[in-house]
Amino acid sequence: MMVILSRKGFDSENGDNINRLLILLAVSLFLGSIDVSLGTTTEVLVSGSTTVLPLGEMAAEAFDLQQNEFHISVTGGGTGAGLTNIAEGRSNVAMASREVTTDEKEKYNDRFQEFLIAYDGIGVAVSKSIYDGGVKNLTRDQLKKIYAGEITKWSQLGGPDSDIYVIAREQGSGTLDTFNEVIMGNSKAETPGVKTIAMSSAEVKTAVTGSNKAIGYLGFSYIQGKDLDTVALDGKQMTVETIKDGSYSLARKLYLVTFGSPNPGAKAYIDFLKGPQGQKIAEENGFIPVEYSATSVAVQTNQTSGKENQPSAKKQPGFELTFALAGLLGVSCILHRRKV
Repeated sequence: MMVILSRKGFDSENGDNINRLLILLAVSLFLGSIDVSLGTTTEVLVSGSTTVLPLGEMAAEAFDLQQNEFHISVTGGGTGAGLTNIAEGRSNVAMASREVTTDEKEKYNDRFQEFLIAYDGIGVAVSKSIYDGGVKNLTRDQLKKIYAGEITKWSQLGGPDSDIYVIAREQGSGTLDTFNEVIMGNSKAETPGVKTIAMSSAEVKTAVTGSNKAIGYLGFSYIQGKDLDTVALDGKQMTVETIKDGSYSLARKLYLVTFGSPNPGAKAYIDFLKGPQGQKIAEENGFIPVEYSATSVAVQTNQTSGKENQPSAKKQPGFELTFALAGLLGVSCILHRRKV
């Protein structure tokens, strides 16, 4: 920007007026540049499954470091809460450890879009003393009877003569829904044998390792290492292979879900998690990556609201205004000095 001003023809009063005008203009542009430059990052709200939560947080951190157009904010709450949040406009993306149910689709007019991001399994863990005491395999029927309250002693399963301390997940948990669907026969099944409700897989792990007679179920990523003993289910150990080929009964898929088409920030985050960097993060954090596909997330524009289609703010205008501000302040100083 080039500004050429001449002193010739200006008297003292006109010079004062010009100085005041330039200063006011400079202040206005300064405030405008602050507004533009600080308001360019769009927040993307992600909530839901506590199983997916560690992956969602790690991916968000990596994604935020490599770009500055969007900021990803991730919270838990459970699969059900996450799906409700996106349907009712409180979040942009839900993390889910199960598919969207028929009831949820009917309630919200079936506008959910699911994006597969990883595979997972639900492991059945027992306290170390129980595992060492001989309980290393359970059938689905035995597991069902434990949670139904029909088997109450470990001795009934060839283990020590102690009561079974049964731990389950909270209502709204995708892990609970999958377990109940596969083991109990209905996602809404009653489980009168349960003694304690845990609010996350991390709580289940703490409860099982802190007891000498407990059983609980939790996501694959939480059982890595040697500090937790998991039993085989119908003779099948939970491994990457048995999860991906479906031979392990409690295998499942993990999703990011949007309500309608994802907005630009949500789409960018989903693409990142489905891409090679996101899949590497999944694997490094104990999840089983999906075969990577170069095909990005498809956006169905007929379901996208006008707000979702608005372009993201750019940082460049604020930068230009800052230069304009510097130039105008310089001109003001020159005029003031000439006057003096």
